[in-house]
Amino acid sequence: MADVTIYSSNYCPFCIRAKQLLKSKAVNFEEIIVDGQPEVRREMMIKSNQRTVPQIWIGDHHVGGCDDLYALERAGNLDNLLN
Repeated sequence: MADVTIYSSNYCPFCIRAKQLLKSKAVNFEEIIVDGQPEVRREMMIKSNQRTVPQIWIGDHHVGGCDDLYALERAGNLDNLLN
């Protein structure tokens, strides 16, 4: 299974939804919390060119945010990326 990384916030409902989807698929992921860590948020912004959380990577592929993750799932493409 591919490595999954998610930059998230403890207070973000989109982060919670994204993590729920990954957990429902029994996907282990590395979670990087950006709350109160401006240097970590800056790192995320540089890597993703986005300011919002969550920002999700599957392997080297930048998925994007929660809506992007669910779009992959609806299209039937998420499992292929994960394997």
